[in-house]
Amino acid sequence: MSPVEQDTDRSLGQLMATATTELSALVHDEIALAKAELRQDAKRAGIGGFAITTAGVLALFSLPVLSFAAAYGIHNLGLGLAWSFLIVGSAYLLLAALLGVFAVAKFKKVKKPEKSMASARETAAVLGNAKPHPRPRAAVPAEPAP
Repeated sequence: MSPVEQDTDRSLGQLMATATTELSALVHDEIALAKAELRQDAKRAGIGGFAITTAGVLALFSLPVLSFAAAYGIHNLGLGLAWSFLIVGSAYLLLAALLGVFAVAKFKKVKKPEKSMASARETAAVLGNAKPHPRPRAAVPAEPAP
């Protein structure tokens, strides 16, 4: 007997039970696949986060060394040591001021999430106008008066 002939011999209830079982198995398999992918992505994100943090710490530690190197490099050009350090420090302050102005300009461009707020208001208005589904009340036995 072929598989097609076997399917025609089964009742509608059996077919529905089989379909439900297979759909349930498919959903469970999809969830397991999603979990495996998320675990793998979380592991990669953790390793990437560690690497970028380590790179940032190393860059931060190199800043004083490079600052001294710049100051002594300027000193070797014939300028006094104090002036060399003053030039390097001033360059850092100028860079900090420029980055601060840039940050303020970017913060001023930040706007409220207008679309999300409008959607939330619209949803609230629809839900506010919705009438609850009438439910039949169960008969509640009256309590005798004391």
